Amino acid sequence: MKKLFVFLGVVIMTIGSAVRAQEVHSTVPLQKSSWGDAKNTEVTDYIPDVSLDMRGGYSQDFGGNTGQFIGDGLYLDINGKISPHFSYSLNQRLASSYYEDNSGFNGTNWLTITYENDYFGLTFGKDAVFVGSFEYDAYDLDSYYEMNSGFYNTFDCWQWAVSAAWYPADDQEVLLQISNSPYSFGEIGLFGYALGWRGAWDFYESYWTANLWQYSSDSYAKSLNLGNRFTFGNFSVDLDLMGRFCDIEAPYSGFTAMLAPSYEISDWGRVFAKFGWENGYDEDYMFYGAVFEYFPLKDTRDVRLHASWASNSFGDNFINVGVTWKFDMTSAIKYLTGRKDR
Repeated sequence: MKKLFVFLGVVIMTIGSAVRAQEVHSTVPLQKSSWGDAKNTEVTDYIPDVSLDMRGGYSQDFGGNTGQFIGDGLYLDINGKISPHFSYSLNQRLASSYYEDNSGFNGTNWLTITYENDYFGLTFGKDAVFVGSFEYDAYDLDSYYEMNSGFYNTFDCWQWAVSAAWYPADDQEVLLQISNSPYSFGEIGLFGYALGWRGAWDFYESYWTANLWQYSSDSYAKSLNLGNRFTFGNFSVDLDLMGRFCDIEAPYSGFTAMLAPSYEISDWGRVFAKFGWENGYDEDYMFYGAVFEYFPLKDTRDVRLHASWASNSFGDNFINVGVTWKFDMTSAIKYLTGRKDR
């Protein structure tokens, strides 16, 4: 705990020093984001965006007739630029109820440095393994554990990797990644490979990947994952189709299909549901649930209240109510130092 406070103190002092420093100007356009056109501007802001993200609440398991108040997680999130084309990102679990080991790099979700221009990007560091699924793509604190697929809840997604992205057209990405294998189970020298495509149109988004994950010196799990999102105004629906083919037991092998409709209620709320099926177990596994999210603050979603219900074919039945809070440390320090306009 003492190390945590020292680390947070260093982060706060670093932000304060950056805020007080003279803002750097560049005539080079900002880097292209990984999702959309490059934005032409003559100003590059090197002040990092730093936030503390937490979620907690009350969870009731009706199957086991148990309930408790619980802190789901406390995460430190840092994003910033070194130059107009180089950026960095860190997401560190300071505490979590769902991960057994949060020490050192085991507690690091991602730690990356990226070079990016209008045509391609290169990323190195600890990162998420590319898997084509919109359920899988969700941030930990935006996901509800009890209504997730078995694959999501067991897959060892955070791996050291090198990744490349090519942008052949607006809102189109071709992805390539080499990583440590998520199926290594502690064995050294096993690797994973991913080839992917992300695209966006007016009403449709894709996230598709083909994967090879080495689980012994001469054996690979083969996986094809097709994430699809359809959007019609405030209504959207995700359709994920995922197949994993190897000699390991479920959910490391098998097939997953999910349907997740969602509706945005103006700026203050969202309701969504999930219906899923997985095979490869002794019997087919079905999981389903629904969530209502409420955003009580005007013009921001930094505070979110939720109520969720989840169940499955194994007889589990859960409800969870709680709050998610993103403490924007950068904005707070800018406000305190009189730099609200930054």
